[in-house]
Amino acid sequence: MAAQRRNLMQSHQSWTDDLPLCQMCGVGTAPNCVYGPDGKGTQSHTNEDGHLRFRGEDGCFLYGVFNGYDGSRVASFASQCLTAELLLGQINSSHTDNDIRRILSQAFDVVEKSYFETIDDALAEKANLSSYHLQHNEVHIDISERLKELEQEVSGGATAIVALIINNKLYIANVGTNRALLCKSSSDGQNQVLQIGRPHNTDSEDELQRLAALGVDSARVRQAGQIAGQTSTRRLGDYRVKLNYNDIDLLSAAKTKPIVSEPEIHGSQSLDNISGFLVLMSEGLITALESAHGPEQVNQEIVAMVAAELAQQASIEAAAQSVVDRVKRLHHDVYVSGRQRAVYCSRHEDMTLLIRTINYPLADGALTPTQGGRIYPVSVPYSNSQSTSKTSVTLSLVMPSQSTLTNGTNTASTLEEGTPTPGQSPTATLQSTNTQTQSSSSSSGDGSLFRQRGSQAAQPDETGRVLPYVDFSQFYRLWGSDHSDGQSTQGGLGPQ
Repeated sequence: MAAQRRNLMQSHQSWTDDLPLCQMCGVGTAPNCVYGPDGKGTQSHTNEDGHLRFRGEDGCFLYGVFNGYDGSRVASFASQCLTAELLLGQINSSHTDNDIRRILSQAFDVVEKSYFETIDDALAEKANLSSYHLQHNEVHIDISERLKELEQEVSGGATAIVALIINNKLYIANVGTNRALLCKSSSDGQNQVLQIGRPHNTDSEDELQRLAALGVDSARVRQAGQIAGQTSTRRLGDYRVKLNYNDIDLLSAAKTKPIVSEPEIHGSQSLDNISGFLVLMSEGLITALESAHGPEQVNQEIVAMVAAELAQQASIEAAAQSVVDRVKRLHHDVYVSGRQRAVYCSRHEDMTLLIRTINYPLADGALTPTQGGRIYPVSVPYSNSQSTSKTSVTLSLVMPSQSTLTNGTNTASTLEEGTPTPGQSPTATLQSTNTQTQSSSSSSGDGSLFRQRGSQAAQPDETGRVLPYVDFSQFYRLWGSDHSDGQSTQGGLGPQ
């Protein structure tokens, strides 16, 4: 079996070629980028992320986003092997919640063991050559080159966020630092957004306590911020922290393997009568938006962008790609602006976003702004201050004709059961509260910022300009009052 896995790893064949893709899902991606002084970006390595989106039998759907590092081998292997372990007859509608959680956990364990089987021979050869090198104290160019090749072959790892839907119930399995958001429309036309699960990283109190129980100095781990070059405390692959952890200073005191591949599983969450969408994000996408705007409103911003793009794009795939493109542009724009957060935006890693709609109708692309039923995002500048802004203006002002979109706190609590009818569009405005600064922001759902126009085409005035759809005067007043430092805002931001 190990030989079969190695052959598949080295070929273009996939274990999952015959599985149908889910058509209620879209994926957007962007490669890593490093900016030069002129603002132009270059890709520093091949894309290392992976994803899966398959429809199985018996009403079963499987989705996943994998954040690879030091190569794409682990992310690619995990996406194929995990699918084979879950969708080729292992799960059916008769399974209980406990059965499914057990099968999910076992699948991750199989993926981990199977991957190390594929690199067993390379690891053995590497160990033998390294031992020879040490014993003879001689420099052999051929051996040195071969050791470099073997290290490249066996190194690398991945984090994973996986969503399984069966019997119209949602299960989330997380290993590492990716993220899952569930957006559900409530009976009063608002949307509640929940982050399902927590990141497994060096900032997590739960993870630090887990490491401390194994004998690891958690204070040193927190201060270092990384373990073997990564912030994650749970990963797939990465032989350095799995097989050779005693050689790593931070982990040398561990009683047993401290960096694990065991997933944290959440569910089941019933999706009956829900209208909304599920979002899976790679760490690269999250970090890029956090670098540009700070970590406080990332979930709210992503959901606003997804709702806006689903209302405008002709397909879920196009919506997902548009959201990723927007994050990429925002990150770049902050870097070239030279503003306060520009120092955090000199580069970004690979970005992957997966959107799965749940009874969420795409808007009619033929509608015009005055006909309603669509969301029109408006990019607005953010405060340069890190946490003291009183206005905390959201990334996108979303102006539908009906209903509102409300973003709640990041929690894994159970959602309310009240929902709108399946045909009701849950697109609407954002409301968010920052508990640290006691600030809130919202955009009105009554469309009051839109100037009214007739159905006929807009005519230019004597200067050749067309009256804008959006009136920013209220925004300029709010922004000016927060940033004037007691000075008059005349001559400042806004049209003169």
